[in-house]
Amino acid sequence: MRIVLFSDIHANLPALKAFFEDIETRETDAIYCLGDLVGYNIWPNEVIDEIRKRGIPTIAGNYDFGIGRSSDDCGCAYKTDDEKENGKVSIAFTNEIVKDEQRAYLRTLPSHIRLDFQLNDKPLSVLLVHGSPRKVNEYLFEDREEKSMIRIMEQANADVMLFGHTHKPYHRILDSVQTDGSDYFRHAINIGSVGKPKDGNPRGGYVILNINQDTSVTDKKSITVEFVRFEYDVEKAAKAVEDSILPNAYAESLRTGK
Repeated sequence: MRIVLFSDIHANLPALKAFFEDIETRETDAIYCLGDLVGYNIWPNEVIDEIRKRGIPTIAGNYDFGIGRSSDDCGCAYKTDDEKENGKVSIAFTNEIVKDEQRAYLRTLPSHIRLDFQLNDKPLSVLLVHGSPRKVNEYLFEDREEKSMIRIMEQANADVMLFGHTHKPYHRILDSVQTDGSDYFRHAINIGSVGKPKDGNPRGGYVILNINQDTSVTDKKSITVEFVRFEYDVEKAAKAVEDSILPNAYAESLRTGK
């Protein structure tokens, strides 16, 4: 089974459309969205509508959670005063333009999706979250201590955990040795961002998770992840920001992928 997972569109309609065009060129079996449909650009309603009309199972990101409740807090960990001021403009603007029907949709999104497989008479639990199983806006960066990551996954009963929020893709294979001394491999996968990458690459990104009949937690090579990058009209998305009341810093971020 080839499962498409994408996240963090952030109201970037040109990127989302290019993403859909890209996956149409690939053979896949299922698709899931890990949240943050809105914020930072001018097309939150259109992005929500594109997701809804395709019936894509979707969970709430921290920005979706805030906008769904008309909150002025997106749960974003801004560090500088400039970032905080820009963030206030973004969430106020998004709250102003999101329509009632689209807001109601955001409010009803689930916090996670679990996919339970039975392969080779052994269970495999795949957990989809936005930030972490503990908190929608917790950042799980690639350099998190291995013991901490394993503990988070163990507490959530996740053999494979996919998430977004940081906008920086990676795949970590964690060896959590069992009491009998056997290896038990867990996979922590950040799927990156479709509409607001922060890894220095402005192209949109998503992943394809490969699970087959031989997939097992005891074989770390039996689960593979394809990190896909695709081109989209970055300048159109950046210009839309500059032509709005949104801070120009968001346009520059799209151009640089930072």
